[in-house]
Amino acid sequence: MLKKRVITALWGIPVLVVAIWFDTPLPWFTILVAVWGGLAVLEFYRLVATSKVPPLTYFGLIWTLLFILSRDPALLTLIGPFFDQNRLTPLLLASAVILPLIWLLRREQKEKAFISWAWTTAGILYVGWLLSYLVALKGLNDGRNWILLVMFTTFASDTAAFFIGRTWGRHQLAPNISPKKTWEGAIAGAIGAIIVSLLFLLPTPLNLPMNWAQAILLGLIASVFGQLGDMVESLFKRNMGAKDSGNLLPGHGGVLDRIDSIVFTGVVVYYYVLWIIQ
Repeated sequence: MLKKRVITALWGIPVLVVAIWFDTPLPWFTILVAVWGGLAVLEFYRLVATSKVPPLTYFGLIWTLLFILSRDPALLTLIGPFFDQNRLTPLLLASAVILPLIWLLRREQKEKAFISWAWTTAGILYVGWLLSYLVALKGLNDGRNWILLVMFTTFASDTAAFFIGRTWGRHQLAPNISPKKTWEGAIAGAIGAIIVSLLFLLPTPLNLPMNWAQAILLGLIASVFGQLGDMVESLFKRNMGAKDSGNLLPGHGGVLDRIDSIVFTGVVVYYYVLWIIQ
């Protein structure tokens, strides 16, 4: 399992970095996030369907993609002359709530209609809306580097937590949700994320306009929320009676298993940059 995990990371991370670094003239990163988000929400709805609640899968897939694509700066520039960008997200949110309810009126089976609506909307918001913040980071100053910070602090946190927790972990962090997670691993994950965050202060092309205190705090927050996102997805899978969301990524499980930390971290970093850095 560990060997497969490493091999998958060795080809997956370079693909991700290339998509982020060479994001012009085509928005390769947005395309990658859209593909990732589409596969993730399909896994989400597949797990929901195992609980005998049929979600509106295709509607959820389309709205997930719309949320992700709607935050791309280049695409926003194209639609700017025709549509007020500030009204786009509220429109998508309103339609994500209202349209599934209208559609469910047509279903013959009415008993689980609202549960189906709740899961359909949850998938759109959890995957589509939260992932869209990664794309929105591109529109901020030094956007490319902020995206790389999100990715590498998350990877560092996950990797440090995995290896330290596996080797020295003794005190369970959340035994009723994820029995293998330990406080030792969680602390190691936070330290790993802080170290990586500090690397973005070095005078390199990845340099970001932070001071030491801001970088340390951002690394800590990114790790904490990333680990909380991981536990949220573990709780979801436990409720659905599944160990992994899929098997598309050898050693890592499904696509949804790989965005669990990033969806929370992307939101946190976006607002941290917006409110504190810029």
